[in-house]
Formats: sequence, C-alpha cells, structure tokens
Amino acid sequence: MKIRRLTALQLPVELRKPVRHASHERTANETLIIRCELADGSVGWGEGLPRTYVTGDSMESVWRHLQETDFVRLAGGEFVSPVEAARAASQFPLANVEPDPGVTVRECFGNPVRCALEVAIVDAVCRSTGISVGDLIVQLASASPLIQQSSEVRYSGAVTSMSPRKQWISALKMRIFGFPMVKVKIGTDGISDVDCLRRVRRVVGSGVDLRLDANEAWRCEDVVRYMQPLLPFGPTSLEQPVPHADVSGLNEVRRALPTPIMLDESLCCQEDAERAIAGEWCDLFNIRLSKCGGLVRSVELAEMARSAGLGFQLGCQVGETAILSAAGRHFACNLGPIRYIEGSFDRFLVRDAYSHEDITFRYGGRGPRLNGPGLGITIRESAILSAARKKIELL
Repeated sequence: MKIRRLTALQLPVELRKPVRHASHERTANETLIIRCELADGSVGWGEGLPRTYVTGDSMESVWRHLQETDFVRLAGGEFVSPVEAARAASQFPLANVEPDPGVTVRECFGNPVRCALEVAIVDAVCRSTGISVGDLIVQLASASPLIQQSSEVRYSGAVTSMSPRKQWISALKMRIFGFPMVKVKIGTDGISDVDCLRRVRRVVGSGVDLRLDANEAWRCEDVVRYMQPLLPFGPTSLEQPVPHADVSGLNEVRRALPTPIMLDESLCCQEDAERAIAGEWCDLFNIRLSKCGGLVRSVELAEMARSAGLGFQLGCQVGETAILSAAGRHFACNLGPIRYIEGSFDRFLVRDAYSHEDITFRYGGRGPRLNGPGLGITIRESAILSAARKKIELL
C-alpha cells in the first residue's frame, strides 16, 4: 500500500442552530478535510476541527502546518499492513510553525491536522485491504486491554446554554427521544445553573444520568461553592470547571467535591495525561479524536486512563461531519468501558450532508456498528469539492 496523492480542503460547515457554552458560541465551522488516494485507487477521508481555545490551532495555523510540512516522506515507501500505516500516520512529524499572535500552545498544537491526516490514511488502507476501521483499532497494541466489542452504542444528549424556555424545550426533546444520559452546559453568565438543572431534572426524570460541563467558567476556589446547590440534582461528573492555566488546583477541589471531575480542554495529548495523572487532577478523561490527534493517539490516552484507574468518555467537537462521526463510532463500538459517548449529531446539527449514508444516532441515542470497509460510509466527494473554500495538493 503506497500513498499516491494527498489533498487538503477547507470546508465551511453550517450548523442548523447556534451552540453556546461558557467559552464560546458557534454557528458554523471551518473544517479541515484531507483526502488520501493510494496507488491502487483506494480513497480515504479524514477530518480535523481547529479550536484555538482548546489546542491553540486556528484555520490559519492549520494552513501553515500544511504548507510547511514535507509530506513527501509519507509517500516514500509502502505500508505492509493497515496497522503500520496507522502508526506511521500517527507519528508523522509536522513542521514547527508559529501559532497565531497571542496564543500560547503546548504539545497538542497541530492535533487537528494530525487527526485529519491519520483518519484519511487509515480509511484508505482499510478500504484497500477490505477491513473496517474498527478491525484495525482492535489490532493496535494499546487497544488490547480495552477491547469490548458491541453491535451498537448509546449516545448522550446535550442541553446547551440558552433561555429558560429553550432549556425546557431541549430537555423535553431529550425525554421524548429516550436519551439515557444528558450533558448540561453550565457556568454561562446571565443563566442560573440551579434553575436550569431544576428545570431539566424535572422534565427528564430521576432515571436519566445528568452530567455537567462548565467549559472553564470558574476559578478553583469557587468550584465547591458553585457546585453545592447543584449536588441535589445528582450530577455524575463535572467537566473542565476551570481554565487550563488553573488546572493544577483541581487536586484540592477533588478532595472536597463528591462529584467526579473530567478534563477536556486540559486533556489533549500524552503529556497532558501524564501531568493529570501525576497531579491527581481528575477522575475522567474526555477523549475527542480531533483535539487528541486521531484514533491511535486517542486509544493510547484511553489506555493511560485505564491503567491509572481513571475513566474516560468519547467526546466530539461541535459540528463534526459524518467522517469524524464514523471514526468515533468505530472507536466506541470496539473499546470500553466508555463512561459516556458523544457524537453522531449529524443531521440534527449539520446543515449539509457529506456522506450518502445517514449515521445520525437513532431513538434512544442508539448508534449501530459500521461494518463496511474503511469508515463504512460513502463520501459525497463532489459536494465537498464544490463547497470547499480552499484546496491544496500536499502530494
């Protein structure tokens, strides 16, 4: 298996509705799409979503990485197996480029590019050999202690920061749709978290698992005080309550708070995980493929969590297309135990479909296993090419 061509595209992805939380409000994405073509004609697709406030990446820095990296080295030899190709893609070094002015970066800088590149190559080599991405995942050495294969998984719903009336409507949708788990965004100025949780809990009932996401809204010294009135609603976890710069203070917060703490913006790479484990900052990792640099690196982070006695969830970026939704489905259907699963919002959130198959979660948040070769979906290539804002040939 040999790479013949790599193409990068900047794809504007419109959302059907604004998504708001304490750190940001989003109505659209500028998404990186990478197309990988092998010498035998097999084609794979990858996706990465830059977030300056998560990994330090912007669409501008993504293009600097793409333009200054020598991708010819990837095409210099042949891969003898899909696992070898996945490893090579995951470990491929990007050029050292400057972040945007005023942006402080750490080791995860460039991860959306790494993710898009790796998933595209993995999709292509799996199609070439007739196996699914899930089949490849379970062959990874780091996946061995985590293998738990299932025919379907169940995704959780989300109530974002919004007006009381919209909170009620959103919670009602969660109940009608039968979600077993719901994430509630908290910490947004001008919105009462207590009123929100009271409203949501009343609508969804006592049997639904509620967890909270503060998106870096608080300071360490305030977390316990802000959480006290929310504890009667039974939250099962609290995600990223403080900014990344303050995350070391969560060691003391964990000792004073009965609710397990999950890291998101502060958990994007192996170095982040090592610091979090050594400092005892959290109980759970939120693993999202784009921010964590792809499938291989995400599996390694999951194994780090397991070996340290921590849990993990599979998260998602707002506005992922079917490419990342499918990659996440393969991750979720083959590994475990995963505490919570997010993603596959596709037609509920993304305005334009870029795959022929609809892999949006079904009633109850159910997502069936994808069994076709590669990602198991058929990309509408002409739709992507016509909508792309920018294009560059990497090889």
